[in-house]
Amino acid sequence: MPELPEVETTMRGIAPLIEGEVLSRVEVRRPDLRWPVPADFRQRLQGACVTGTGRRAKYGLIHTDRGDTVILHLGMSGRLRLDPQDAAAHDHVIFETARGTVALNDPRRFGSLHIVPTEALDSHPLIAACGPEPLGPAFGADHLRAVTRGSTSPIKTLLLDGRRVAGLGNIYVCEALFEAGVRPTRRGTRLTRADIERLATAIPHVLQRAIAAGGSTLRDYAQPSGDLGYFQHDFHVYGREGRPCRRCGTVIGRIVQSGRSSFYCPSCQR
Repeated sequence: MPELPEVETTMRGIAPLIEGEVLSRVEVRRPDLRWPVPADFRQRLQGACVTGTGRRAKYGLIHTDRGDTVILHLGMSGRLRLDPQDAAAHDHVIFETARGTVALNDPRRFGSLHIVPTEALDSHPLIAACGPEPLGPAFGADHLRAVTRGSTSPIKTLLLDGRRVAGLGNIYVCEALFEAGVRPTRRGTRLTRADIERLATAIPHVLQRAIAAGGSTLRDYAQPSGDLGYFQHDFHVYGREGRPCRRCGTVIGRIVQSGRSSFYCPSCQR
């Protein structure tokens, strides 16, 4: 499933085609996504001017001059395609401006599109449950101390809880824990001040590196331009079970936490 860097890369990729432009055509070819596309989706968007794009957690945002905001989730296999030359079978929703066309392509239809009044965006159930952005000013060592204080849950579990920190997924939590030298099984109460300081630095650092690399392509994800992400070539631990650590040579291990694989270096992470 696309994580924060992939969504950030996607929204940056479509911005040149739609920001400041009128949506001259909005076509819903298949409304039966994860949740049905709202019946008034086309009516509220066609003819509107896009005033800006953005991201909240793993959700893409498209704002219009009619006071509406589209909340976009890519699901497991969704992506946005720029100026598709062919009408692909899984292009379910089309956005067209004078600069070009953006198509939501989603073979599994686990993605979603909502449209809400912009003033009510923060209270929408998908957004209201999100914690602070890991790339925003509210995130830092003080926030992480509050998250871990008194908690006996593993730090990996705490970081994947979107109510505590927005948008972090399995890939980048594994990589950030490695960079900070913290084992994924460490309990929140057992983290030292130094551990928390390193994590507060490692999390945004890993995310920014991933965004600069266009995200990670493991199976379905591609940037709107069609280019693949390249951050997977820089993974230190994720998906590298049984291979030597790039830092110390120790064999990378894997455990299962809450149904998800956690990859770590037994020597570099304590």
